[in-house]
Amino acid sequence: MTNPSPVSTSDPVSVRVVAPAKINLVLRILDRRPDGYHNLWSLMQTVMVEDEITIRLSSSHSLITLRCDDPSLEADASNLVYRAAVEVMEQSGRGGGVDITLAKRIPMGAGLGGGSSDAAATIIGLNRLFNLGWSAEKMAHIGQMLGSDVPFFFFAPSASVAGRGEHVAPVRIRGTRWVVLVNPGFPVETKWAYQELAATRTGVVPLSHAHARLEQAAELRWEQVLEVAENDFEGPVFKTYPLLEEIKHRLLAHGAEAALLSGSGATVFGLFHDEIQARQAQTVFLNEPQFRVFVAQTSSLSS
Repeated sequence: MTNPSPVSTSDPVSVRVVAPAKINLVLRILDRRPDGYHNLWSLMQTVMVEDEITIRLSSSHSLITLRCDDPSLEADASNLVYRAAVEVMEQSGRGGGVDITLAKRIPMGAGLGGGSSDAAATIIGLNRLFNLGWSAEKMAHIGQMLGSDVPFFFFAPSASVAGRGEHVAPVRIRGTRWVVLVNPGFPVETKWAYQELAATRTGVVPLSHAHARLEQAAELRWEQVLEVAENDFEGPVFKTYPLLEEIKHRLLAHGAEAALLSGSGATVFGLFHDEIQARQAQTVFLNEPQFRVFVAQTSSLSS
């Protein structure tokens, strides 16, 4: 998020930051890099399904503590929030204890960037709490050490992302859309998805002229984006998980202007022109208890 401004509590020793989910409006997986990772090109957009990070300075200890309201998520040194806090402490030379609370709403392993967004929110919160004065670029550099999706969140709500995720170019998409996010209740493992993509395609298709034009634009209309919405992971992921392709077709049949897998899955989202259409499409999935279904607006820059 550009010029991030977390919502602070009245207590000067604590800060609260919301961590939005992301969707990939375009996701192209390009050539393999010498470091073993793939170059990618994506147009990413945040949506108003949000985790919440609260960070409080502690005078009673000098540790980093993390609590999470989701018992299935490890709240230890393996957690991206914890790792982000460690990186900020090391990079800034700051000491002292901090207590971090994570309120989790974004499904995990869902292609929605929840862990990456939580890490970015932690960096933003500590930057504010310690009054470090770090720029978005400085914070993104730290975020890059934690995960490929992390840098995007410092330039949200909309940006094109290239390389491993380190090259981020903010773009304004005029107006908003309503999004129906359908999570099937199971994760898709990212490493597996990359392996399947590599095994099933005959070659790398270069970035199209239409996508290159999006990359060069400072402002876009939703109509331009919807015309070229695409995700390279859909082929291999849908082959193994046909339920996800079925969800996509159901969203389109109920009025979505476009529907796509987000990231490597497992969440499938539909974009709708207005809330009424989105709520009507949501009802199609409400009788399936294993699904988690969200309806939210795309995030937008305040005018």
